[in-house]
Amino acid sequence: MAGKDLLDLLGEAFGAKIQNKTEFRGEMTCTIAAADLRQIAAFCRDQLSFDYLIDITSIDNYGEEPRFEIVYHLYSMSQAVHLRFKLKVPEDTAAVDTISDIWPTANWHEREIYDMMGLKFNGHPDLRRILMWDGYPFFPLRKDFPLEGLPSEMPDVAFTKVTPLEGGPFVTVPSTATSKDREPRARPPEL
Repeated sequence: MAGKDLLDLLGEAFGAKIQNKTEFRGEMTCTIAAADLRQIAAFCRDQLSFDYLIDITSIDNYGEEPRFEIVYHLYSMSQAVHLRFKLKVPEDTAAVDTISDIWPTANWHEREIYDMMGLKFNGHPDLRRILMWDGYPFFPLRKDFPLEGLPSEMPDVAFTKVTPLEGGPFVTVPSTATSKDREPRARPPEL
């Protein structure tokens, strides 16, 4: 089944719930409302054979409203077709329903989005930080988070002053070396 046919099937099944449909270079993108996500996702899995959730990403459109956008990347292995869903999330809500019961791989993706952007997933079985430590009060991938970091007054848990980016465990140092030699490396443990 071609990508255009899938868009037509989605349009027939959901009508105005598919707010915008585009096809570009063989990949289809649909804009939907956050309230319709679970229903459309289950339909795509069960009726259209989208059996693989590739990724979930989030975008911070700082200064615009709705501020956040969540993008779901799906793939049908039997039909070799990609599908992308986009939905807007206002800053005051900053929550959508989980799809981790539809595609279990959503579990970690949703946790990462929660950890880095502060967007919550209603009904998630284990919504806690996955990269930052528990109790960290900021969301580092938001555009209003400064590159130099923020002070944290959490002794014995985190840094007690602004954390520098250079010299971290996986941070590269600018130089004229080749990309192979410039790639970030883990620091050897202190002896």
